[in-house]
Amino acid sequence: MQSPTFLQLCDRRITRVGARVLDASGGLVSFLRFCFAVFTQLPRAARDFRPARDQMYQIGITSLPLVGFISLFSGAVAAWQAAYNFADYIPLRYVGSAVGKSVMLELGPVLTAIVVAGRVGAAMAAELGTMAVTEQLDAMKVLNLNPHRFLLAPRLLAALVMLPLLTIFSSVVAILGALAVVTTFRDLPAETFFFGVRLFYADWDLFVGLLKAVVFGGWIALFGCYFGFHSRRGAEGVGRAAMAAVVFANVAILVSGFMLSKALLR
Repeated sequence: MQSPTFLQLCDRRITRVGARVLDASGGLVSFLRFCFAVFTQLPRAARDFRPARDQMYQIGITSLPLVGFISLFSGAVAAWQAAYNFADYIPLRYVGSAVGKSVMLELGPVLTAIVVAGRVGAAMAAELGTMAVTEQLDAMKVLNLNPHRFLLAPRLLAALVMLPLLTIFSSVVAILGALAVVTTFRDLPAETFFFGVRLFYADWDLFVGLLKAVVFGGWIALFGCYFGFHSRRGAEGVGRAAMAAVVFANVAILVSGFMLSKALLR
């Protein structure tokens, strides 16, 4: 049998790349349409607040222990690293400044979002994916019940509200963890540490951090709902949907975090 020529191999490669580009473009268009359909139902979800309230409990309250634990040690590590880098060069009173800035702008929003994406985003995708493969979503449509209104919009609204609140909690716990480290192991008075935190504090930094949290919450809910809503092929499809929701949400969190920092911090 004659082996394929170089031009035939190139043609096959180009065909495969083109097919993948078309698939990615189709997926992007489908995701944008999905986002539009969910956002148009947000006002109704806000008026009928009970489903969103239940989702707020699942997203926010049940995530507090894990977010608090990770934030505590993240702040402790940030303080220890700052004190190590400042040794013999910069006074330790500026450790509070470094920790406060990093926690409000990056550590608080990003770590909280990644934790919630891994915990809540996967749960959303799995729950909705199970409903999709067992035809519960089709049953809702037959009964003239809009899944975007009753299932998806409440989750998005809850994530948009709870991520900033979790970020505030995370930032406070991280600063307290940093305080415990510098006062215990570096003999830095608490008053000096908080003086450093207040020294370069700006309301704009807090606003940017909370804005990031809102955007990250939207990504977590949208990807979790999208992949769960379009899940197919039984249990295997549900597992793939949960994995895709976490991966895409984490990538979107990091990319959008950089873009927001670049646009708002000059």
